[in-house]
This record gives sequence, C-alpha cells and structure tokens, in this order.
Amino acid sequence: MIAALYVDVQRGPYPALGADCWGVDRDATQYAGPGPVVAHPPCGHWGRYAHPAHDDGHTGPIAVDQVRRFGGVLEHPRASRLWPRCGLPLPGGLPDAWGGFTIEVYQRDWGHRADKSTWLYIVGVAPERLPPRPPPQPPRDAWTPSRRVLDPQRLQSARPRGARGIVECMSKAQRHLTPPDFAAWLLAIAVIASTPTPENPT
Repeated sequence: MIAALYVDVQRGPYPALGADCWGVDRDATQYAGPGPVVAHPPCGHWGRYAHPAHDDGHTGPIAVDQVRRFGGVLEHPRASRLWPRCGLPLPGGLPDAWGGFTIEVYQRDWGHRADKSTWLYIVGVAPERLPPRPPPQPPRDAWTPSRRVLDPQRLQSARPRGARGIVECMSKAQRHLTPPDFAAWLLAIAVIASTPTPENPT
C-alpha cells in the first residue's frame, strides 16, 4: 500500500487510485510506514512567493524525512526553498546519502492547465527505473494581458506590468490539485521504491 501524504482527500485523485490517503482528518506527520510514500507537503511557506498560510512550513522537513525513511517521491514547486533547507540535491546533481536525487518536470505533460514546473525528490528508485513519461507538451502561454495593459508595443515585450499568468487566473483548487495522470505516475514511482538507509543507499 502506497501512502499519499498531505493530500486533498475530498477533491484530489488519490482515493480513486487506491492510495492510503492522509489529508486534513489524518495527521500525515505521524505516518510511520512501512510503505513508500508520495508526499505533497504544503508549499506556501517554501515557494518563491512565500506567504502566510495555515501551514508554517514544519511539514516540509518531516515529509523529506518520511521519503528518506520509506522511499518514494516528494513533490514541490521549482526552486522550492525546502531544497536548501534540507540539503536536497538539485536537478542534475549527484545523489545524496540516501540515494535520493531530484528531477524537474512540467505538470502540463500530464494535463495541468498551466506549465507548473515541479521538482521531484525521489528515493529508492534508480533514475533508469523511473516509469516512462508522457510525450512533452508545448508550453502554455505565460501570461494574458489585463485591461490595464493597453499599449500594443508593451504586449510584444516580456510580461508587462498588469498582465496575469495562467496560474493567477485559476482558482485555488485548480492550482493545487494534482492531475490524475500525474498522481498515477507518482504512485508508479513509489510502487518500485525500496526502503533505503544512509548506510546502504540505493
């Protein structure tokens, strides 16, 4: 049984995929194995646009420890500050003492409306054993002009002041819910994850 930690049990895809879900009604910080995990700790505290949130960031390092103890994958936005905080390897970097490594993916390839560049910290699965990815999809439009952007020449330049990105135009639920196909791919990673230790990294 794969545990999906810090997920939206009511609206997210993991219950339908057969995962052992830990959401609001279960304290995911108390998960003690033994199965591998797919961890989605809240990112508000750790993102580039960090903001006050219901989660003060304490779940992030706990989720990292859970992935290291039981194997699996942790998902966070690109350039999450959780990486330097916990000493996680950057995409393309060498594995850490737990055999963990990081890759960058775009959730658009699994059906997200926005590009949603994402970092995945993976433990217990060698890079060459990762499940096949779907074909890459073309980038989404980075921004759309608001009514305040009236100068045609400014529309030809980089994102002008007053423009709104796709993510900014989406509802909170649309932004944070994991596409079902992406959730299934993350679960497939956890299925083949072993239980690593610092003394015997995979």
